[in-house]
Amino acid sequence: MRRRREGKTNYYKRYRMIKSGQKLRAVIRKTNKYIIVQVVEFAPKGDITLVGIHSSILTKFGWKGDLNNTSAAYLTGLIAGLKAVKMGIKRLIPDIGLHRPVKGCRVFAAIKGLRDAGIEVPASEEVLPPGERIRGEHIRAYAEKIYNENIEKFNRLFSDYLRKGLDPRDLPRHFEEVRGTILKFFAGGSSG
Repeated sequence: MRRRREGKTNYYKRYRMIKSGQKLRAVIRKTNKYIIVQVVEFAPKGDITLVGIHSSILTKFGWKGDLNNTSAAYLTGLIAGLKAVKMGIKRLIPDIGLHRPVKGCRVFAAIKGLRDAGIEVPASEEVLPPGERIRGEHIRAYAEKIYNENIEKFNRLFSDYLRKGLDPRDLPRHFEEVRGTILKFFAGGSSG
């Protein structure tokens, strides 16, 4: 029970998932900087990771935004889902670990990405973030407000976006471009 003492594993939840009979699960984890989405199979001697996607892969598709926000979580889930579909995987059970299930949070954005890729993942529609939040409309609106009030504050708050060459007011358009690039890449027959 060392992993429970360290706050890494909830063995009760894990036992219930194993007991459900569903062998494959969507493991979604967030760190201070990244989102990680994995497709993991239960195995008696240790779990087997079939698909593992780290949000840092988004830069290969041209993503200039934060690698830990709601948009990045969705795109990471989308890539993991598209890879899983290519492997013939149709259904996963969500495993959010010790993260609290808060309505509209990044873990549910990743689940929405998996679902949009064609994977069946049980989750209530109420907990999934709305499309405008996934596209980053809330960031765009806030950036627009700050830009009009105080340009120095805008440059300070969004310095990371600006350094990467992305005006945060263009985030929804940029999100759609990157999403289109990802879908086109996987439709082309590549597996990444």
